[in-house]
Amino acid sequence: MFDTLKARYYQGKQYIKDIQKAQMREEFRGFPILFEGESCDENICPTGALKTNPLSIDMGKCTFCGACERASKAIQFTNGYKLTSSDRNKLIVTPEVSYEYYLKTAVEAKEEIVKTFGHSLKFRQVSAAGCNGCEMELNACSNVNFDMGRYGIDFVASPRHADGIVITGPISENMAYALEDCYKSVPNPKLVVLCGACAISGGVFQNSAKLNREFLEKYPIDLYIPGCPVHPLTFINGILSYIRK
Repeated sequence: MFDTLKARYYQGKQYIKDIQKAQMREEFRGFPILFEGESCDENICPTGALKTNPLSIDMGKCTFCGACERASKAIQFTNGYKLTSSDRNKLIVTPEVSYEYYLKTAVEAKEEIVKTFGHSLKFRQVSAAGCNGCEMELNACSNVNFDMGRYGIDFVASPRHADGIVITGPISENMAYALEDCYKSVPNPKLVVLCGACAISGGVFQNSAKLNREFLEKYPIDLYIPGCPVHPLTFINGILSYIRK
């Protein structure tokens, strides 16, 4: 007992006290700032996220590899990690969009969502042919450092115990039926969250003939959380911004 108390004393508090005010390290590539008038080559982008006429970056396609930033002064990635949007179109960043403006407008917290899921939200995570990058980061959301469960948000083993699904991966042909079956097994009302570039746009696999993304055309999507992979702080803050005012 004494050794346990001693260890706790020397280790201190390992969890992040305030997730919504957490500071990200400077090296992290997050929200992009664009500068009009600077030249850049959109062909350098591996996923087609960068467009030059007019200048824009689609965070739903972006892998945050930094190739465009290294090659041009037109793009600068900040360490802003709150990237979630409830509107797919708002993931497209232009020179006029600042990080502060994005934070105010990207996520619309609806009253019925806040009332229904504001205190308890359980997800079934579906890896639809993901590389396990986003999946590992989502696992980290529940560790002692981030402790997502303190906000009533958890991942569950069965879709019948869930309030919604979190999709990672580009959705391959082999996973298309399983994904839809999982979705139909979740009781209504339910949420659908796309997590990572692969889920949102197909990412680096978007032109593959082995994908079947018909699910995204058939069912409504509530949240888009960019990243490659998605950082736990991005995911947790994105969910909190949607279910709480």
